Amino acid sequence: MTDPNRTTFSPAFNLPLAGTIMASSSSDFFILGLGVVLAALYLFRDQLFAASKPKTAPIATSKLANGSGNPRDFIAKMKENKKRLVIFYGSQTGTAEEYAIRLAKEAKQKFGLASLVCDPEEYDFENLDQLPEDSAAFFVMATYGEGEPTDNAVQLMQNLQDEAFEFSNGERSLQGLKYVVFGLGNKTYEHYNSIGRAVDTELTKMGAVRIGERGEGDDDKSMEEDYLEWKDGMWEAFATAMGVEEGQGGDSADFVVSELESHPQEKVYLGEFSARALTKTKGIHDAKNPFPAPITVARELFAKTADRNCVHVEFNTEGSGITYQHGDHVGLWPLNPDVEVERLLCVLGLHDKRDTVIGIESLDPALAKVPFPVPTTYGTVLRHYIDISAVAGRQILGTLSKFAPTPEAEAFLKNLNTNKEEYHAVVADGCLKLGEVLQLAAGNSFKGLPTPENTTSWPIPFDIVVSAIPRLQPRYYSISSSPKLHPNTIHATAVVLKYENIPSANVHHKWVYGVGSNFLLNLKHAANGEPVPLMDGGGEERVAVPAYLIEGPRGAYKADNLYKAPIHVRRSTFRLPTNPKSPVIMIGPGTGVAPFRGFVQERVALARRSIEKNGPDALADWGRISLFYGCRKSTEDYLYADEWPQYEEELKGKFKLHCAFSREKYKPDGSKIYVQDLLWEDKEHIADAILNGKGYVYICGEAKNMSKQVEDVLARILGEAKGGSAEVEGVAELKLLKERSRLMLDVWS
Repeated sequence: MTDPNRTTFSPAFNLPLAGTIMASSSSDFFILGLGVVLAALYLFRDQLFAASKPKTAPIATSKLANGSGNPRDFIAKMKENKKRLVIFYGSQTGTAEEYAIRLAKEAKQKFGLASLVCDPEEYDFENLDQLPEDSAAFFVMATYGEGEPTDNAVQLMQNLQDEAFEFSNGERSLQGLKYVVFGLGNKTYEHYNSIGRAVDTELTKMGAVRIGERGEGDDDKSMEEDYLEWKDGMWEAFATAMGVEEGQGGDSADFVVSELESHPQEKVYLGEFSARALTKTKGIHDAKNPFPAPITVARELFAKTADRNCVHVEFNTEGSGITYQHGDHVGLWPLNPDVEVERLLCVLGLHDKRDTVIGIESLDPALAKVPFPVPTTYGTVLRHYIDISAVAGRQILGTLSKFAPTPEAEAFLKNLNTNKEEYHAVVADGCLKLGEVLQLAAGNSFKGLPTPENTTSWPIPFDIVVSAIPRLQPRYYSISSSPKLHPNTIHATAVVLKYENIPSANVHHKWVYGVGSNFLLNLKHAANGEPVPLMDGGGEERVAVPAYLIEGPRGAYKADNLYKAPIHVRRSTFRLPTNPKSPVIMIGPGTGVAPFRGFVQERVALARRSIEKNGPDALADWGRISLFYGCRKSTEDYLYADEWPQYEEELKGKFKLHCAFSREKYKPDGSKIYVQDLLWEDKEHIADAILNGKGYVYICGEAKNMSKQVEDVLARILGEAKGGSAEVEGVAELKLLKERSRLMLDVWS
């Protein structure tokens, strides 16, 4: 798929061939003409010969410079730092990078082998064939979108898959190179782990030898469990292939944490994400430097009678330099709720040291970078920088058992670490965060508010905490507006995540709250001056929403009664066709309708300009935009119900909305009506729009059931329209639509 952010450059000049040199017997003319040609060849040599160059990678700087002189030469870095393993990761959200670092740490602990962990964007691959025989390459590759490589792995995949690409030996050969592959994907998507599989296939084709089985993690089930099941067998095969024995390494810290007695407060990070944010200097706002966007509108979209919340929020980006397009995603940087911060401060014995300033240094920056800005404080790390609200992983529990306050607590954690079934029953099904697991192991109740008096402290070194718990990541939401109508605001639509755990003998019933959406709900309450129902004095969970420190670091996210939230924009290829004559079919139940609100606004803006320029009949030859939307009840959770009629009016009949209310209208047999049922009812129009009108289809929403069922119905419609079956002709047509970017998905599990 073409990356719209990339520009294809062609030679700037075409060399004019010597046009008509008059025939002459004089040698002066000949010499002069030859001189002109040679001079032109020299001047424009780059333009003439670059086009025929077969490689797609950057210039092979590894052949031109060695050692520390060339920062893109990973072989030189490995030799210089005596590292036998190189670990490349393709990561979009940071998860693959985390697993890459874990593999590096385990190689060091088990075998004493040092690794170079590499972002492939920062290195050249021509010298991959120079990897020494006693070394190995690891590839930890996430699959993004519809079977695409992550942004930082695009060049790597082009190099591996381009038949014209050659390595430093002048051949397309990696004969004997030893490698390991772990892929990260989601089985609810059609192209499950396609990038990890493609890496494996291409390396094998070039003569490389895989160590152990290819690992595949499924984010829809449990990425962590898939990794744990795979890694033990892989390390056994690794030891054999590399001629090493386990036990040659040992436990060693990744970081040194030191308490700083005196440090200027204005230079301490208290939740800021960048030096620019700390010093309040201007700069580009992106994932490394989010913009604290004022919230100008925050309102509830569900009826008061609903047992759920859905927040519509508008972020003001004026003066930030942030731009967006319809279909992009807004990344919201949340923080951990107060109760979880207090819990871990108590568990770690840091309750009275929350504001102590600390410095953190990496003992091996190539293996483990300090994942957040320093110096900072214990409390800030737990609140802003690491993900303490996630369900505790099984592997970390074995590490932490060494620091248990009692033999019983140690045995409890070791059992959870080694007994997969017990871990699932207690931790995974119970939805226990790390602080709750440690409280449970020590015999404390985690039902009430944690305090130093009711919580046993564990002597866990803080460097272990920083190493073991991943960075708190942004939460992404499909932007629900168009810059054509709202150039200075970004709209987001979020259902607030709240669900119940599965209780067991050890774990009581409790509610589980999504970090990002409940952070937004807190902001909505604050922005509107609404009362927030929180935990009562007795600590019982009569909670509508957990409390957050929404004022931000140093109160930076509040000015008078105006609240702000840190955001950035992530680009997407989920776009309308540029030609409004093309029919458009959009399927988005629930908050899956969010990007389609932006799509419709985009067309409304174009319609206004067209009518103003060409008169009332300007939309006559436009293709129809059909939106298939579903929710429970028209009176409860019908999103933007007041807006759709306005859009229909402005688009002069070129916009049609189809609604399925699953708990209001039923089929004759009593079963519920969903969006896929509406598609089937409109099958003649859909088949005509796609097959004859060259229309575009967009699906947004839940991937596991809805998206698959919608695709099944589309295959049935198209298969029958072509005189065949859903399984053959229908599936083939869907595949063709995806290849041509006429069927696009923005789905989540």
